[in-house]
Amino acid sequence: MTRITIGQYYPSDSVIHRIDPRFKLLATMFYITSLFFVNHFGGYGVAAVFILFLVKLAKVPVLFLLRGLRAILFILCFAVVLNLFMTPGENVLFAFGFLRVTMEGVNMATQMAVRLILLITGSSILTLTTSPIQLTDGIESLLKPLKIIKVPAHDIAMMMTIALRFIPTLAEEMDKIMKAQKARGADLDTGGLIKRAKSLLPILVPLFVSAFKRADELATAMEARCYRGDVGRTRMKVLRLAGRDWIAAVVVTIYGVALFMTRLL
Repeated sequence: MTRITIGQYYPSDSVIHRIDPRFKLLATMFYITSLFFVNHFGGYGVAAVFILFLVKLAKVPVLFLLRGLRAILFILCFAVVLNLFMTPGENVLFAFGFLRVTMEGVNMATQMAVRLILLITGSSILTLTTSPIQLTDGIESLLKPLKIIKVPAHDIAMMMTIALRFIPTLAEEMDKIMKAQKARGADLDTGGLIKRAKSLLPILVPLFVSAFKRADELATAMEARCYRGDVGRTRMKVLRLAGRDWIAAVVVTIYGVALFMTRLL
């Protein structure tokens, strides 16, 4: 859990780091949406090449990025097994009782695994290349038109950024609690599913206590610095689109066209 990459920031002086956070947010949403319109491996190949291109430009170590996939290994295996046995089809590879594995199921399970890997990797690039302050400013700027209907754009942006930022922090805290419980003789790795679920109770209780304590400390620190939301707030850096942002828009458009062409072909 301590190797989760979503929510972490990897400081570097790369082109991707300098791109406007508003564009990176929109591009990430477009990328995630595009993955759900792909129904063949040609499209996933285009998405994988696009992600590798971004990783190269962002100067983020590939192993560091892939290491974050270990945290979702259980979810990945569960999705693969579910699609493998629950997808109907005519080309039956083998059957065991009421369980059948078909060629269509293998194809669907493989596509689901690739889709999840690309989705987590693409989402991680956003937080790895965007600082929490930039992320807050970007979300607030995109939600600013909703202020007309009294939507608290700044508060929503701040809550979303804090939630993303505290994912790796809480994961690290949970790892410390688990090690402390094991040092006291707790058995967390053996037994059936029900026994292992019950053994998580000594972990969840102190984890929630720690989370509430951190939230209280954060609120106190923000009040001590006279934080009052966006009322009368000024910014040292105002978000403005630059030439590199328009170049990035062209690159994302090329990716979208290539993905559309592979679907047609």
